[in-house]
Parts: sequence; structure tokens; C-alpha cells
Amino acid sequence: MLGTIMLPIHVIIVPRYVLFSQIGWVNTFLPLIVPKILATDAFFVSLMVQFIRGLPRELDEAARIDGCGHPRIFAQIILPLMKPALATTTIFTFIWTWNDFFGQLIYLTDPDMYTVPVALRSFVDSTVATSWGSQFAMSVVSLLPIFLAFLIGQRYLVKGIATTGGK
Repeated sequence: MLGTIMLPIHVIIVPRYVLFSQIGWVNTFLPLIVPKILATDAFFVSLMVQFIRGLPRELDEAARIDGCGHPRIFAQIILPLMKPALATTTIFTFIWTWNDFFGQLIYLTDPDMYTVPVALRSFVDSTVATSWGSQFAMSVVSLLPIFLAFLIGQRYLVKGIATTGGK
């Protein structure tokens, strides 16, 4: 897991592009969304593991004595306790995906499909005078979803970060 965290995205971008091209996902939003849903970021897997390790083992043992199996222990005991860690993962994933420039630039070729960071960059033209007022307005509008995600999930984010670390 540590190896995948330390591996830069630039090393795996070509094999990913070839894979997504072969299955017809280039110039769609699927290569941007599906890997995030499938939890391909080892950082978040590590975050979840650390959070679950911090839960008291007595909860599992008490549920086992009450006759619960593994799926029921996970669904009724562990999953509700994981809400702060899941919210933290969701917020960070949203912010990192929203702000990603490189992946979106690689996978999206149609200007009508551009996401906000790529569209902002294409708005700047080095040969013509840039309209700084319009660009500033677009930048502020692009920050609104991130700001709203943070405001809505702030209490979960703080709780998830505070309880995920060491003991």
C-alpha cells in the first residue's frame, strides 16, 4: 500500500490511458469518476483501516456473543461508527477530483466536456489580452462547490481527522 501511495500519477497515466481508450472511456467523465468510486486511492484505504483499528474490539465481541455474523457486525456496528471517516474521505475525494487538472486534461479532448480547471486554463490566452475580471469571476464561481462541500461536511471532517490518527 505504501508503494502505491509513493508512486507518482505520471508513472501510471499511460497504462491507464491505454486501458480507458480500449474500453471506450476517453472523452467521457467515466475515467474521472469510476476510479474514485472504486477507492483506488491507497491513502483513503489506509485512512479507513486506521479508523477501524481505533474502534474498541469489545464491540465486535459483544455482537458475536449476541449472535451476529460478520456482515451484520459490519453493517450495524462498524459502518455507523465510520460516518466521520467516510465523510472525510468523501470530502477529500470531491475536492481532489474537482481540482484535478492533469487527469482531466488527458482524458477529456472535447472542449464542451472540459471541467472547470481545464476550462479556466483554456480561458487564458497568451496571444491576446486576457479579461482578468471575467477570469476572476469564473475562479470565484469554481470555488463555490468546494466551499459548500467544506461547510456542509465540516463537523464530520474535523471529527474524522481527529479520530483517525493514532491513539
